[in-house]
Amino acid sequence: MKLFSSVFLAFTSLCLSAFAIASTSCPYEETYPKDDSHGLILGLTDYPLAIATLVVFVIAYALVIAEEFINLRKSKPVLAGAGIIWIMVAILSKQHEHGAEILERAVHHNLTEYGALFLFLLTAMVYINAMQERQIFEALRAWLVRKGFSYHQLFWVTGFLAFFISPIADNLTTALLMGAVVMAVGCDSPKFIALSFVNIVVAANAGGAFSPFGDITTLMVWQVGKVDFFTFFHLFFPSLINYLIPAFIMSLCVSNEKPVFASDEVIRIKRGGIRVCLLFICTIATAVSFERFLHLPPFLGMMTGLSYLFFFSYFIKKTSGTLNAEDIELNIFDRVAKAEWDTLLFFYGVIFCVGGLGTIGYLSITSSVIYDGLGATYANIIVGVLSAIVDNIPVMFAVLTMDPEMDTWQWLLVTLTAGVGGSLLSVGSAAGVALMGQSRNMYTFFSHLRWTWAIALGYAASIYAHYLING
Repeated sequence: MKLFSSVFLAFTSLCLSAFAIASTSCPYEETYPKDDSHGLILGLTDYPLAIATLVVFVIAYALVIAEEFINLRKSKPVLAGAGIIWIMVAILSKQHEHGAEILERAVHHNLTEYGALFLFLLTAMVYINAMQERQIFEALRAWLVRKGFSYHQLFWVTGFLAFFISPIADNLTTALLMGAVVMAVGCDSPKFIALSFVNIVVAANAGGAFSPFGDITTLMVWQVGKVDFFTFFHLFFPSLINYLIPAFIMSLCVSNEKPVFASDEVIRIKRGGIRVCLLFICTIATAVSFERFLHLPPFLGMMTGLSYLFFFSYFIKKTSGTLNAEDIELNIFDRVAKAEWDTLLFFYGVIFCVGGLGTIGYLSITSSVIYDGLGATYANIIVGVLSAIVDNIPVMFAVLTMDPEMDTWQWLLVTLTAGVGGSLLSVGSAAGVALMGQSRNMYTFFSHLRWTWAIALGYAASIYAHYLING
């Protein structure tokens, strides 16, 4: 509960600062006129009901942060919070001359943002679930266990695999896969598990930062057209440095002994498993081609790629003959049902909560204070630190909604910092939270905090590397 209290206090302080900004002597209307009917902003931040929306958001997100302690799915509080906030926005819109038009535009804008993200992620999740059903990840886990690596070797192998798998799969799936390997081999060494889990979290988050498919933040930046698909790969070396510096420091504390536990388990990939992986690569290529050559949203390419998987499952069924039933069955609708619906609904809640605050005008004020006051570089570095306390998804969506005037270098910087900043604390990313649950209390908030200084060195070095390489 001490952890929850400190995180809640930090987040509350952040939001209370918005209260203070809203009541400053510089009226909001000077920068964003209330009679701008073509915009998406009401500019009514000084109303008591507007301040109440901030309170609702703080409460909803505090419940999200406390998910581990209260066992309440993170989608539930933000879904309720989004509904309450938009009720208040609708009431506030009555006070504006063009309120009805602004309200309609704002709702459609946020719905479009969510719809594109939802369809893109749904396709990716279905493919990942199909790979899991074909036992791709389980076969990799069993192979790693059979190799008989030493603790030191396994530390580096799982770290590098997490770094290079997360750009294709998401960082959460990658972290859980590598975590299963570490748990299977190092179950007799809690110290090794704690160090390896910190290493995996840093590697998975760093690997996801240079690919639109590796993290939700990079995906959002790509989908709104701030950075071209291939330009994200300019972040490869800064991301690699972000991982290598803390990994090298932590590796000095990892033993060269070989674990006592060994397993000869062999897991066979089901029929079509490798071809599902190839179809996923083709789907990614389709999404990139839609965006690059046809100037169509990437989600259209992803949904087209989903049809590849549907036709392939039909092919598997029709050509299986007398094979085992488990090899025949590849029901894609079952894979859709097993998508991370809690996560998808959480994204809806976050987008509409933050979108509601943006419609009232709070994000524009924040953008003016932070980006205009501190400058884009310092503001983007702060965004990364905030993502260690508050999840990087609402932080990045807030930045995109504020839409500060930045060049490509700065958009790459905020993509990098929001992606890797969550590694500073175990609660700063989905990968860290998931591994805390998987580790059976061997990897905790405080075992991660012990290495935050080393992760912070990597964070600072990655920013400097981005400046040297891409600046």
